Amino acid sequence: MSSLPMQVALMLGETIAKVIPVTFMLAVVFTVLEHFWACNPGPAWWRKREIVTDICYWFFVPVFARTMRIGLLIVTAGIVFNIHDADELIAFYDNGHGPLSQLPLWLQGVLFLVASDFMLYWLHRLFHGGGFWKYHAIHHSSEEISWISAARFHPVNLMLGTIGVDVVLLMAGISPNVMIWVGPFTTFHSAFVHANLNWTFGPFRYVLATPVFHRWHHTALEEGGDTNFAGTFPIWDVLFGTFRMPKGELPQDYGKDEATMPKEIAGQLAYPFRHQAGR
Repeated sequence: MSSLPMQVALMLGETIAKVIPVTFMLAVVFTVLEHFWACNPGPAWWRKREIVTDICYWFFVPVFARTMRIGLLIVTAGIVFNIHDADELIAFYDNGHGPLSQLPLWLQGVLFLVASDFMLYWLHRLFHGGGFWKYHAIHHSSEEISWISAARFHPVNLMLGTIGVDVVLLMAGISPNVMIWVGPFTTFHSAFVHANLNWTFGPFRYVLATPVFHRWHHTALEEGGDTNFAGTFPIWDVLFGTFRMPKGELPQDYGKDEATMPKEIAGQLAYPFRHQAGR
């Protein structure tokens, strides 16, 4: 086996090895939390009708995202900065580059979180209309939302969303070292906002996205499906008029706009290429 395939195989193995303990930890935490503070009554997450599909996404997405992120960084460094040597690439990205890399690492992390969330807010709104909805519809197809639903994304959605935004910010000079703590936060928070929890954070609902905030986003269009686009900071929805958290109400029904969506992962990945865009 040549060195490149070996390196790719090792990288994929490392990714899976990291996902397994994280998955176990999240499963334990949210099993307990969803038992005591469920937003909607129903079967436990492991008894969901489409649990196999969600588990497939849960392991497929990290592998795909890491592979594509690294590949795009290599390609863009070659095109934009004319860097092609492996050692030069490692040195270039190792601690970031340019003015942003001179900032304290904690400040780079804050900047990364705020900037990425702002960009993803607008990209999320873009995916809710026109030719992009057919890709994002996969994420909205689950009728039983739980923490493990967080990874249900089509690769095109990932490429034009989180992966693309990560590459832009790292290319801008932010050090990849921020991912050491930003990565675990985003993984946990993404699972958290999809969890079957009735938490709203009271007056802090405008500061950090909560399960109730995001579950409204997964309801039908006429209820709240075109609101609450922010992934982390609801302030974007407040500022741009898309915030929805009715006092004293909890969201109930999910995935109704895409009732004809295939239930298995293979059918969902092929779905956008077989259907015209909706909405």
